[in-house]
Amino acid sequence: MASASRSGARMPRTLIALLMTLAMALMLAASPLAPAVRIAHAEGTNVAAGQAASGGSGAASGASGASGGESATPIAGPVPNVIITNFTYGEGSVAVGSDFTLSFTFQNKGKVAVSNMVVTVDGGENFAIAGGTNTFYFDALSAGRSATQSVPMQALPTAKSGAQGVTVSFRYEYVDSGSRSSSSSDIRISVPVSQPDRFQLDAPVPPEDAMVGNETTITMNYVNKGKGDIANVEASIEGDGFDTMTKTQYVGNVASGANGSIGFAFTPTQSGELQAKLHIAYEDSDGKAQSKDFPVTVNVADAAPMPDDTAMAVDEQSQQGAPAWVWALVAVVVIGAIVLVVVLVRRRRKKKAKKSEIDEEWDEWNKPDGDGTTGPSDPTVPVPAPSAASPAADPEATRLIATPQAPQTPSPAKDGSADQGQARRARRGRA
Repeated sequence: MASASRSGARMPRTLIALLMTLAMALMLAASPLAPAVRIAHAEGTNVAAGQAASGGSGAASGASGASGGESATPIAGPVPNVIITNFTYGEGSVAVGSDFTLSFTFQNKGKVAVSNMVVTVDGGENFAIAGGTNTFYFDALSAGRSATQSVPMQALPTAKSGAQGVTVSFRYEYVDSGSRSSSSSDIRISVPVSQPDRFQLDAPVPPEDAMVGNETTITMNYVNKGKGDIANVEASIEGDGFDTMTKTQYVGNVASGANGSIGFAFTPTQSGELQAKLHIAYEDSDGKAQSKDFPVTVNVADAAPMPDDTAMAVDEQSQQGAPAWVWALVAVVVIGAIVLVVVLVRRRRKKKAKKSEIDEEWDEWNKPDGDGTTGPSDPTVPVPAPSAASPAADPEATRLIATPQAPQTPSPAKDGSADQGQARRARRGRA
């Protein structure tokens, strides 16, 4: 009976403790500390019946302290986080001046849904929107959900080579502890840009007069038409049937718009068609290794035979011509001949003039005077001696001419004719 009475006395105490625990739980559920208690309970904190009683007493004291005028700060809820999980722009790299489509997928990695989302794409100084807008709107994006957006874009002609950035901005709203908040994030992605390879190499120019044993040259022109520099240009010649001092030569870097030529000097060792190949290696504006090969055919003639020394000496003398003294002698002879011809012509002209004068004088002698006689009647006028050219004079005529005649008195009827004869004889005497 005694044991039964002791157990009956213990039962009310246990019941009282349970009732007190339930009361404290109800009080905590109504107080601001309830979320913290629930989180602690979710983490697996187990309180025994006795510990619950003591905890309940502590909570009661805390509650009494709270009722004393102190308020607890509410804990903020989780913040959403939007990121880009994947993007595409095509294969390889984007050439400057070309269009491409940028497609990107973004996801809400938070535990709270977002709403009123605005997405903005900024291509910077290297990309532009190729039609349309760069801003997009999404009404809501639940926690863990994702969305995809495509943007038509173009790589500007002034874009630089290499990886260039595109910025995607997100602005959105969400609900935190019953109140609406906003947030934003900027995500940068890279799109590789390449300059087209416009390093132009012309076809090699073979020599036209290649000959065995004679050095000749193959040339090739180049120009960089691209907007980027070409680096580490190296040229080499390959083939058989010729000798060269330098089979490989380093050209170096070629700036945008620069041009020049590459030349290979070689000496053919055999005649016929010589097959060679020019190999050009360089790095383009993107730093990628490039190479080009140019086959070339050279027609090589046999070497010319060695000329005879004697024939060469004769040819040299014939090319040199006569000595200078020979030309001087020829000049003297020519000048002498000219002088002689001039002298002879002058003498002949003088003889002709003199003969002409004599003939005129004989003509005057043969003309009859006014009195019917020929020759001068004045004994003072000299009588010219007959020349060999004149016809043979009659001795009787000569005697008559030389014999002085007595002056005759002119008749009145012949005064005029006599005066004219005297005038003619005077003129002949003066002559």
